[in-house]
Amino acid sequence: MNDVECTEARLLGGRLLIRQPARGHRVGTDTMLLAACIAEPGELIVDAGAGVGAVGLAVSFRAKRAQVRLVERQAELVVIAGENVAANGLSDRVRVLGCDLLSSASRKGVGLANGSASALLTNPPFYEQGAVRASPHDARAQAHVLGEGGVGAWMRACLALLAPGGRFAMIHLPQALKPILEACEGRLGSVRVLPIHARASEDAGRIIVTGRKGSRAPLSFAPALVVHEADGRFTAFAEAVHRGEALLTRE
Repeated sequence: MNDVECTEARLLGGRLLIRQPARGHRVGTDTMLLAACIAEPGELIVDAGAGVGAVGLAVSFRAKRAQVRLVERQAELVVIAGENVAANGLSDRVRVLGCDLLSSASRKGVGLANGSASALLTNPPFYEQGAVRASPHDARAQAHVLGEGGVGAWMRACLALLAPGGRFAMIHLPQALKPILEACEGRLGSVRVLPIHARASEDAGRIIVTGRKGSRAPLSFAPALVVHEADGRFTAFAEAVHRGEALLTRE
């Protein structure tokens, strides 16, 4: 049992129970948008940088025949993710792998082979080293600041895990688009960029980038998704995504 102070959240219209640390990164809209990005995840789904496991667990509710691996390096989150797997009765299909995503040796050490994943979803730390003042709390700093090599290194590690034809999805900040596209070169095709706006009157605060490993299809930009009405309520479509009743993919 983890001695970290935790709170509970209910996702997918109350069907999914998630325990998470009372302080630090919170599950929410980013989680549900990312989980809705891949229609047919295949046999092995990897949630890279899984935190407490919310994205991978949300996908597992839809992909009932798939195996899911939650990859996380922070020991306290590995424990909580394992508790979330058990609490939702998914221990037969979902496993937590405590390893460093950026280390091929660390991935291999927990049995996560390159080229093995049918689908990979990731919500990485958003900020490069030196771009923001890191929190003095180590766990919080790791949740928000990428390690050496930045988003490019993170993506290369993720894409190494994908099988040919495997589907990739990542949520990130719009300012990261240039290095994201650079990391896709020669590795990921059929790349689609979806701008996410909190409200129609605001600039996009997030982007979701999806693609297929080895595809040669060109880059495309999807129509923007607006999450909230002017009065703060979810749009009808965003509400359906949060309940697990709508997807963001064309496939």
